[in-house]
Amino acid sequence: MTRTNDQYDEALISCRLIFTKKAADYGTSWRVLRMISVVDQMYIKARRIRTIQELGRQRVGERIDDEFRGIVNYAVIGLIQIDLGSDSLEDMEGAAVEDWFDRKAALARKTMQDKNHDYGEAWREMSQESFVDLILMKLVRIRQILANDGQTLVSEGIDSNLIDIINYSLFALILIAEGNQPG
Repeated sequence: MTRTNDQYDEALISCRLIFTKKAADYGTSWRVLRMISVVDQMYIKARRIRTIQELGRQRVGERIDDEFRGIVNYAVIGLIQIDLGSDSLEDMEGAAVEDWFDRKAALARKTMQDKNHDYGEAWREMSQESFVDLILMKLVRIRQILANDGQTLVSEGIDSNLIDIINYSLFALILIAEGNQPG
């Protein structure tokens, strides 16, 4: 499990670095995004990965691993927006943005550790295609929850689905870094 924790942290650090650099470039312009827009941004990235997987080629130079990093970062944005709402145009300071990222990432990491304990790291035997399909399924679920005014009867909420999306994406990045899947 120590190896997984280290690999997880390394993949997460690569996401955080992009997140903070984009915050330096653009500020926190993403604060205006409603949850459906955050979901749609992740959907676009996951659909692109799936299309590349199915066609076996791509025309745009952005790599699959960069798309997974983007999905992680948008899922973190979604978790932040759940807490703060999307009605503010006020820009957040760099330290505050980093703090929010770290808190949401820590929540996802704890969930990963708990599930890895119970599932025995079954994700290591999964295909990249399965990660993408599961991410797309979670996004469809979130859309349905939003259509139900954020309410569920017995299912996990939006936050749990976003945490799973973060973890599936980070697992894919780990397997790409190991050379077990295309990146």
